[in-house]
Amino acid sequence: MLRFACATALGALLVLSTAASNAEPTFVNGLVIPGDSVDKTGVASANGGRVGFFSDIYYDPREQQWWALSDRGPGGGVLAYETRVQRFKIDIDRKTGAISKFKVQKTIKFSDPKGLLTPPSKADLDNPQALNGLNPAELNGNAAVLGRSFDPEGLVVSPINGHFIVSDEYGPSVYEFNRKGVLVKVFETPANLLPRLQVAPGNPGDLDFVAGRADDGIFFGRQDNRGFEGIAVSPDGKKLFAVLQDPLINEPDEPKPNDGRDGRNVRIVEFNSDRYSAGYGESTAQYAYQLEAQADIAARIKAQGGSASATDPRQGRNIGLSAIVALNDHEFLVIERDNRGLGVDDPEGKMVVGSKRVYKIDISDATDVSTLVLPGSDLAGAGIIPVTKSGVFIDFTEDTVLPNGKQPEKWEGLAIGPRLSDGARLILAGNDNDFSVTQNGSNVQFDVYVDFRGSSVQRDIDQPTKLNGVEVGPVPNGYVLIPGVLHAYKASADDLAGYVAPGKRGRECKRCEEDSDD
Repeated sequence: MLRFACATALGALLVLSTAASNAEPTFVNGLVIPGDSVDKTGVASANGGRVGFFSDIYYDPREQQWWALSDRGPGGGVLAYETRVQRFKIDIDRKTGAISKFKVQKTIKFSDPKGLLTPPSKADLDNPQALNGLNPAELNGNAAVLGRSFDPEGLVVSPINGHFIVSDEYGPSVYEFNRKGVLVKVFETPANLLPRLQVAPGNPGDLDFVAGRADDGIFFGRQDNRGFEGIAVSPDGKKLFAVLQDPLINEPDEPKPNDGRDGRNVRIVEFNSDRYSAGYGESTAQYAYQLEAQADIAARIKAQGGSASATDPRQGRNIGLSAIVALNDHEFLVIERDNRGLGVDDPEGKMVVGSKRVYKIDISDATDVSTLVLPGSDLAGAGIIPVTKSGVFIDFTEDTVLPNGKQPEKWEGLAIGPRLSDGARLILAGNDNDFSVTQNGSNVQFDVYVDFRGSSVQRDIDQPTKLNGVEVGPVPNGYVLIPGVLHAYKASADDLAGYVAPGKRGRECKRCEEDSDD
C-alpha cells in the first residue's frame, strides 16, 4: 500500500511511517527540502548556489560525515556551473532511525589548478580552473575534447586517504580530488566505453562527447548522458566499481535505430584504486548487469491504469541504473529505475511509475566482459554469466513524502549510514531534482514550479515574475520549485548481512587535511 502525507508547506517536512516491520528495510520517514535552498556559497541564483540535491550521497563512518553530490548544474549542460560537493548534516533518532533538520554545512568546488585535464575552460568564465557543467562543445568549442567538462554523478570518500572519488557521465570518467576539491588523479577510461564516430562499418573513429546516437554518427561507446552514473568503493579502498546508466550504443550489436536503447545489459567497471600498487588508476574488469525485463515494468504500469509500450518506458534508455553502494568487496546495492515521476520533464507527475527499486547484487561468479560485446538479452547463449541479483530490496514507490501521492522522478542517491541503538543501520536515499530547471538542450532554460495537484508553470530563471523576458505576474500561490527528497530506511543486521563498513584510513589522512566541522 502506498503511504504518503499531504503537505501545505515545503519546509523540512517530516513524515513517519506506520508500516509494520518486515524482512526488508523498513521505511521510517522522509524530508522534503525546498527547491530554492542555497548552499554555503550563499549565492541564490540557479547556477550560483541553488542546491541541486542528490545525484549521489555518501556517508563517511570514520568522520561521521554526510556528503551530497550535485551534477552538472541547471540547464542540461548548456549553462555554466562550477561543479561541487556538499557536506550536510541531518539529525538522526538513534532508536527509530527518523531523520530531521537537513542543513548544508560546507560547499567544496571541484577545480584543476594542476592542469591534469586539457585544454582549460574558456578564459571568460569566472573560474577557468573549475570543472564546469557545460558540455564539451559549449565549454571547449569542440565535441571531441572533454577538457574540464564535468557531469559528476557518483561519489565515495576513499577509505585510504579521505579523498573524494567522483564518477562522471560525460567521459565517462573517474576522478580523484583532495579535500579542497583539487583534482589529483585521473583514472583510465576503458577504450570500449568512449563514444566514437564510425568511419566505416565496425571501425571506430573520432571521439564525440556530445552527439546522441547513430543518427549523429555515433556507433560505439556509452550513450549520450548515460556514462558513469554511480560509483562504489570496497571497504579497504583498493577497488572502485563504476556503473554505466544504460547499455553501450553498440550493445546489442544491431543496426540503428536501436543504438543500445533496447538493450538490457549494463556494465559495471572495476578499477584499481590502491595508490600503492603498480596498476593504480587502471581498469581491471567489467561485469554485465541485466536490467529487469521491460515487459514486466510495462505490466506494472498498466495494472495501475497507466499506459506503456515496448518502447515506453524504453529498455536501456528510460530504464537504467542510477546508484551503486558497496556492502563488501563483492556485494552491492544498486538503484534501478525508470524516468517516470514528478520532475522537470513531467512536472505534473502524470505518468504512472513502473520501476524505482533497490536490488542486492553479487559479482563473485560474473564473467569479465572487458573484451566482449554484449548481446541484447541472451547472455547465457553467449557464455556470459552476469552478476547475480536478489529480489527487490527496497521499493521506493511503496512510500512517498510528496503531497498527493506524487513520486519523485530521479532516485539517484543511496548510502548506508550509521549504526542505530538496536544494531540496525540507517539507509538514506535521495533524489536529483535537476535544480528545478528545464533540461531541453536549448540555451534558453526556465525555472519549473509545481503545485503537486497536476499543474505547473514556468518562469525565467531567477525571475519569478517573467517569462521570455515579459512580465507575467508572480508565481501563483501554492506553486514551488521541485524539491529535494530524502527517504530514511531502517535495515536490520540480517538485511545487511555481509556488510563491512569502510576501514580506517592511514596516517596520511591527517584528519583528512584538517576538514573541520563548521
